[in-house]
Amino acid sequence: MTGALPSQEIAALTEAGAVRAATPLAEGQIQPASLDLRLGRRVWRLRASFLAGAGHRVAERLDDLAMHEIDLTSGAVLEKGCVYLAEIAEALALPDDVAAVTNAKSSTGRLDLLTRVVTDHGTEFDRVAPGYAGPLYAEICPRSFSVLVRPGQRLNQIRFRRGDAVLSDAELAALHAREGLVAGGPAVIDGGLGFSVDLAPRDGGLVGWRAKPHTGLIDLDRIGHYAPADFWEPLTARDGRLILDPGAFYILVSREAVHIPPDYAAEMAPYLAMVGEFRVHYAGFFDPGFGHAAAGGAGARGVLEVRCHEAPFVLEHGQTVGRLVYERMAARPDQLYGAGLASNYQGQGLKLSKHFRA
Repeated sequence: MTGALPSQEIAALTEAGAVRAATPLAEGQIQPASLDLRLGRRVWRLRASFLAGAGHRVAERLDDLAMHEIDLTSGAVLEKGCVYLAEIAEALALPDDVAAVTNAKSSTGRLDLLTRVVTDHGTEFDRVAPGYAGPLYAEICPRSFSVLVRPGQRLNQIRFRRGDAVLSDAELAALHAREGLVAGGPAVIDGGLGFSVDLAPRDGGLVGWRAKPHTGLIDLDRIGHYAPADFWEPLTARDGRLILDPGAFYILVSREAVHIPPDYAAEMAPYLAMVGEFRVHYAGFFDPGFGHAAAGGAGARGVLEVRCHEAPFVLEHGQTVGRLVYERMAARPDQLYGAGLASNYQGQGLKLSKHFRA
């Protein structure tokens, strides 16, 4: 059937050899509507970001653009402000009717790690053509913090699709009427479901966090380890306004609670330039069951990873900052986000990545 492939079909793809790896998939790697991708052993420091381009393989471009190769076996530091390309442990041999799209995982985006998947012959980041057969690579650019990485760590995720099952605005409005896709704000439907930023002061006035410019190293294997104050500056907005500084990175939260029903998945669409001088997100997949009451997620809000661009920009409470594009699942997943899974962000509000102490 047309739609995003659920966990059981991803498992079937793997068993059929459409997803290949030298080592078996790890526990929890298959999510309700996506597959976590693992880092391989090799990473290259690059002179510049690149796409392979039609008719070219990534390995050919590395001959010109790679500065040196790094072995991750014992761990390696990826320096803030540098560009790297890492091999991904999984390779693909997709059926002709299956395409894929990739995105950063939530914890990756909340660390301001710009990471995008690159394929042979690719002309776009994070897009895998139907029937693609070949390796996958992750471009990694730490923007705020240097990070320690090792093989097997999961920075990206991939969603497989058969056909186009994106909901029209009329279908989205009907789904909202049945299921209640947002709470805490109106359902603004225009090319997807719009959402806004929450800058209303509460809990001592805290409305978000801004990354500090000079910090220590973050080991991606250390969960709940780091003190937020060592890496983040708490932000208040007593008048419901926040001025974004060019080049700064912020963690904010949506005003609306988001709901992804079990038979649907969603993706946070790229920001529109006319909204303001900022990028709204790095990690954009929402799995079936996110914010679903029966899966323990009633009241789950979307965390916003925001980077300001060329000019200072005033962000105000309730200002629209992005939209969610919903699509049908090809079938209901065997297990929903948050329902018995190790789902770090179900039922969330304003929250830093899992590496920081609560």
